[in-house]
Amino acid sequence: MPFRFLVVDGNTRAGRQRHLDTYGMTPSDSYSAVLRAIEPEAICDIALPADDGANLPDPAGLESYDAVVLTGSALHAYEVEPAVTRQVELARAVYKSGTPFFGSCWGIQIASIAAGGVVHANPRGREVAFARNIAPTEAGRTHPLLAGRPAAFDAPAIHLDEVAMPPGEATILAANAMSPVQAAEIRHDGGVFWGVQYHPEFSLREIAAILGRYGSTLVDEGLFADAAAQAATVRDLEMLHDDRGRKDLAWRYGLGREILEDDLRLTEIRNFLAHRVRPEHSRRGRA
Repeated sequence: MPFRFLVVDGNTRAGRQRHLDTYGMTPSDSYSAVLRAIEPEAICDIALPADDGANLPDPAGLESYDAVVLTGSALHAYEVEPAVTRQVELARAVYKSGTPFFGSCWGIQIASIAAGGVVHANPRGREVAFARNIAPTEAGRTHPLLAGRPAAFDAPAIHLDEVAMPPGEATILAANAMSPVQAAEIRHDGGVFWGVQYHPEFSLREIAAILGRYGSTLVDEGLFADAAAQAATVRDLEMLHDDRGRKDLAWRYGLGREILEDDLRLTEIRNFLAHRVRPEHSRRGRA
């Protein structure tokens, strides 16, 4: 029986449209494509909890899935508005269902709030394009989520917010200078979440598309000297996506195998499927 995934798109309709316009896919379509690249026969359903009137599964419905995966989002998890609170409640339902649960960036923030944690704007500013020198903690060095990761690695990332106070039953698995919570396992109400603050699912082309649509924001924040420098970076990342042999571009941006080789970049997603989804699939008698 093929795996059945629920991909939860954390964005509003406008946010999804911006991603579609600049990248050619919505965030949930892009994430679904990544999951199917690893598991070609997987069936991916999409939930849109940021939308008014969204039809969302309850814990019993969630049990029919082999995994629930949360995408990133342009929203802020600490803002009390229906587009956010519906996602927190859905995350609580996922925990209660016991279904394997994974998320990137926004995903780890929503999963943290749902379990009693706190998210705020990162006082160190925005981490953009790549999270550098992520280091597994002592717990992370032996945790299956990070199996195969070296002592320090880079990963695609773009976020302004961070988990400021992890929930009580959280185990921090990785950190870097920008954020003390770059990866974590969270246990809550009978469920288990594995997640990361970075975006292993993002290709170089997807990163380029996101950088391009930020407009003057990244210049205003001092992350690019001017619009020309921003546009040049977007073009360079697109070229490197198309030709990973461009040593000049890889050197210019300090990118190694953990970014350039797709199998390594997707390590956490692969590990989640191998160590959480497949065993649970078999335990539930779906193999």
